[in-house]
Amino acid sequence: MRRVRLTVAGLAAAAVVAAGCTLPAFAPRADVEGEAAPPGTAPGWQPCPEVPRELVGRTAPGMRYECTRIQVPRDWAGSAAPVSPGATASPAGTASPGAGETFEISLIRIRSDEQRDRIGSLLVNPGGPGGSGVDTAVYLTFGEQFGGLPDAVMERFDIIGFDPRGVARSSPVECIPDADLDAAFGYDPDPASQESFDDFVALNRRIGQGCGDKYGDQLPLYGTEQAARDIDAIRAAVGDEKLTYLGYSYGTLLGATYAQLFPQRVRALVLDGAVDPQQSLIEGSEGQARGFERAFDNFNSWCAANAARCPIAPDARAAVISAVDKAKVSPVRAADGREATAGWVFYAVISSLYTESGWQELAQAIDSLEGGNPDGVFGLADAYAERDENGNYSNLFDANLAINCADEENRPSLERIRQLQSQWRTQYPLFGPALATGLVSCTEWPGAADPYPTGRADGAPPILVVGTTGDPATPYEQTPALAEMLGVGKVLTWEGEGHTAYPQTPCITQAVNAYLIDLTVPAEGTRCPAR
Repeated sequence: MRRVRLTVAGLAAAAVVAAGCTLPAFAPRADVEGEAAPPGTAPGWQPCPEVPRELVGRTAPGMRYECTRIQVPRDWAGSAAPVSPGATASPAGTASPGAGETFEISLIRIRSDEQRDRIGSLLVNPGGPGGSGVDTAVYLTFGEQFGGLPDAVMERFDIIGFDPRGVARSSPVECIPDADLDAAFGYDPDPASQESFDDFVALNRRIGQGCGDKYGDQLPLYGTEQAARDIDAIRAAVGDEKLTYLGYSYGTLLGATYAQLFPQRVRALVLDGAVDPQQSLIEGSEGQARGFERAFDNFNSWCAANAARCPIAPDARAAVISAVDKAKVSPVRAADGREATAGWVFYAVISSLYTESGWQELAQAIDSLEGGNPDGVFGLADAYAERDENGNYSNLFDANLAINCADEENRPSLERIRQLQSQWRTQYPLFGPALATGLVSCTEWPGAADPYPTGRADGAPPILVVGTTGDPATPYEQTPALAEMLGVGKVLTWEGEGHTAYPQTPCITQAVNAYLIDLTVPAEGTRCPAR
């Protein structure tokens, strides 16, 4: 089995721009069978060992898998469901689209045969937005040797994974044709000419129109605040008085929103790979451009110092830029006829920067591409895109687009995006133009906005906010910003590379375990070394 790898679900220059993470699926997803429990009723759990078997090929030793589905109101603000004291109503609820109707949320519960002194449930979310929490829970329960959760945590908690509304098995949003995703991923990451830029806008407009035609005034209901209210329904359904939660990347935004809405119902939240909820769409995209440039500089330095493991040393940056430029005019063709255009090369680079272990894989892929073999490039890019060998995509990016754009109230004009593209080309030459043009996706989105709250979580206990200094997708600067916004956030720093930190090293693992199990907060200013 491959080691579990957390990767981003932030599609920069294609259909979506986001900061988040997801786990690549190793096989088609298994549906969760059975009738969904109506709102407010206890779910009926059914054994589902077929889920890990289809994802990984087997079940984890000593683990029991059970699945269920629950129903939640499509519009919490427009429903008769109880709202926590002090919670603000969702703007989307004023029109009450979907009032009285429900979404189905799929859950998986995993218990260790070694469980003792059970504390409760640990709800996990991989981010994205659009990542499957059901898949993530499966991967994380294969143990520390595969990058999964530590035994100490598995022995004290039920692990609960859920697919958020619109994602995977939970009333999925499905409105982007595979051909359009191929076109988006393969598109020039820096469409410099006006004609090329206009064609990119037209592609995004077509995608937005297709989703608008299918879902109409339901689109705002996929936003983060609605999903955070679903989390409280999950908490109640699994029988926990208070929530214990592990959220990665976009999952930190989801967890932070929950903490603001339901501060008295928080037991412990670990928010790893922090998203700053107060930043604008433009600020978030520029932060990612800066973060990826920084991570790429670190990769370039690693190559220069490890030439035996990096066939594109000593100047990896020049080699990658050359590969992208060549792909714009003469893309290498694979045996099946698929062309490794500049977009696919760019997303191979993006994919590889989420873990330090991906650096050598990128170097080998670029070297092979120069030799006429694009398989390594496609392997990296397809894992990021959740594209299978038949050219079929999961609904990761359909959901990613619907959620991100539902959250975003201030969408930049095309003229402003064009200005940023030129400006960021100078400041962040490899990643800036793609992050700027990626803003087009929400500009061309038809759905109304339903922004999430951005305030304090007064009344909540200490919340652990974990940041990685070399994180490209959720740059470290967002970690203290999120902690400060919540008012009860406590920062834990990993001086490492890649996207997210837990459980990467003993220092991080011990600190997070102590918090989850004993509610022990790390000392102020705790920093864990890279190794």
